[in-house]
Amino acid sequence: MPLWIAASLFAALAQAMRFAMQKSLAVGGLSPTGATFARFAYSAPLVATGVAVYLMISGTPPPSLSGAFWMFAIMGGAAQIPATVFVVMLFQTRHFAVGVTFAKIEVILTVLMGFILLGDMVTWDALSAIVLGVVGVVLLSVAPGEALSLRGIWSRSAALGLAAGLLFSISAVSYRGASLEIDAVPLLRSSMTLAVVTTMQMTALVAWLVWRDRGEIARVARAWPRASLMGLASLAGSSGWFLAFTLQNAAYVKAVGQVETIFVLLLGAMVFGERVTTRELWGMVLLTGSILGLLVAV
Repeated sequence: MPLWIAASLFAALAQAMRFAMQKSLAVGGLSPTGATFARFAYSAPLVATGVAVYLMISGTPPPSLSGAFWMFAIMGGAAQIPATVFVVMLFQTRHFAVGVTFAKIEVILTVLMGFILLGDMVTWDALSAIVLGVVGVVLLSVAPGEALSLRGIWSRSAALGLAAGLLFSISAVSYRGASLEIDAVPLLRSSMTLAVVTTMQMTALVAWLVWRDRGEIARVARAWPRASLMGLASLAGSSGWFLAFTLQNAAYVKAVGQVETIFVLLLGAMVFGERVTTRELWGMVLLTGSILGLLVAV
């Protein structure tokens, strides 16, 4: 199995486990911004320390970071934060299914952003597999008993979902662009990019909370027994994503990473006893077929 595929699958599983932790542990009392900050606060220092230890033990000099690296890193990190906020806001809207559906076209938008920002191309066979996967994920995203109707297409949910999908696609392609600017082995390239991005995001959120809600920082610190576990799961997932982005076209990585939706459903069934519907089974079939088709095409 190619390393980028293994990294994508690992990242998707780690992210699904993080969602399960959030559901079971429920870090209570934290705002959406505080919960987002907790992710970076309990992972960014570990990434930076890991990179520093690797450089020291291996005797490798720190790689130089070009202006293009900083441009891509800042753009990716800046896009990811509001994208995450928009997804959280989706849960407060009436037409949630519509918004999620728009967010799920992130993979298609990644194809477009990859071409615009990096000149990355995908084959027609791969694009067909990606579209099939998007259809499968849409089936998996609509809540049981909730129908996706055209009436809600121009709703606030649609705008939030589309904005989230667009920003996530920009962040994914930007992370790949930043990593490719580093002259080092793939693991160091991805780890260095992750360390820089998460440190910048953590710093930005600290500044925001100091300005808007200083008490939230203390609440995040008090929540460390549970928040740190989610931070570790987030670190594992991000490490996988960044390594995969370093090795392969971001659109292909995102397409394979959609298997996370299946992992979430399986964890829900095994851990929380949630029932998998017939529609969700069809969504799994389409998504699995999409991933297998993509592997053949690539």
